[in-house]
Amino acid sequence: MSSLSPAASSGFLSALSTRQWWLGVALAGAIAGCGLWLAGLPSMRALGFSSLTFAIVIGMVLGNTLFPAIAPHSAAGVDFCKTRLLRAGIILFGFRLTFQEAASIGVAGIVLDAVIILSVYGLAMTAGRRLFGLDRQTCMLVGAGSAICGAAAVMAMETVTRAQAHKVSVAVATVVVFGTIGMFLYPLLYPILGMSEHAFGIFIGSTVHEVAQVVAAGNAVGPVAANTAVVEKMLRVMMLAPFLILVSWWEQRRASREGGNQDAGKARPSIPWFAVGFVAAVGLNSLGIIAPEVASMLVQLSTILLAMAMAALGLRTHVSAIRQAGAAPLALAGVLFLFLLIGGFGLNLLAARLG
Repeated sequence: MSSLSPAASSGFLSALSTRQWWLGVALAGAIAGCGLWLAGLPSMRALGFSSLTFAIVIGMVLGNTLFPAIAPHSAAGVDFCKTRLLRAGIILFGFRLTFQEAASIGVAGIVLDAVIILSVYGLAMTAGRRLFGLDRQTCMLVGAGSAICGAAAVMAMETVTRAQAHKVSVAVATVVVFGTIGMFLYPLLYPILGMSEHAFGIFIGSTVHEVAQVVAAGNAVGPVAANTAVVEKMLRVMMLAPFLILVSWWEQRRASREGGNQDAGKARPSIPWFAVGFVAAVGLNSLGIIAPEVASMLVQLSTILLAMAMAALGLRTHVSAIRQAGAAPLALAGVLFLFLLIGGFGLNLLAARLG
């Protein structure tokens, strides 16, 4: 038998690697397409379920049934979607926002969002470690998802924590569960709390997890609440980039201190550059130099890329690993949900008085 020459062997391996890459990307794309189709159904839109939720659920189902058999032929592409496409999707997510929208909500709304983000994340890190005995990565993921914008924030935080797939999936699941509860609960609370529709919209936008859930809850109350809630929520999303940079800087300082580095206080932060790209996208969108139809296309592309990243994450998640995580992450998310509901209501009342 004749063996392949080194050059031929190298070419064969390169072709195989390329094929694995495209197969993985195609698989994640197909799952994302299913998620987008399901999220576009009128019944699903009314319930506020996003394409990201469907993508990770479908991915997890396939990841624990069919995917292990084809993983050797598609893993490269799946991992590409889980990392590179995720970062690209978050950058393009910035075209949903403008700095003008942030200014329209006023200083009180900006400060309110900042206080809620920092307090929820701080509570996650404290209660998660001391009360529930969770590892630091899980606390960071659940905290970011609850504090900022649900699944998208969890995925963005994954790039800072480098957490395992099952930890990310658990964190996504917790914010989906409690965000969905909030989406149905908030409209029921509106007649009871005695707030104006505008004030209640700010309450929704500053405390409900996912953008889709904010839209659903706001529309259930009224048009004024819906518009105000979306603007307040978009402002909260805009804080994702500086928040990630701050967390990255803090984590590097902590690692340096624990490592006994005498120059810990001078440690340079590891900047998540996709967060800088996110801010740049917001800036470009704010200048008005991008046609609205182009911005809309970029936003749609962002949704597709994030759905593909979620699908890839689901494919890489094993149910046994989630089972090992236990009920503690869900309990932590429940505590954060109650803080957002009760503490967030108090902070909204305080902001309204000061404003």
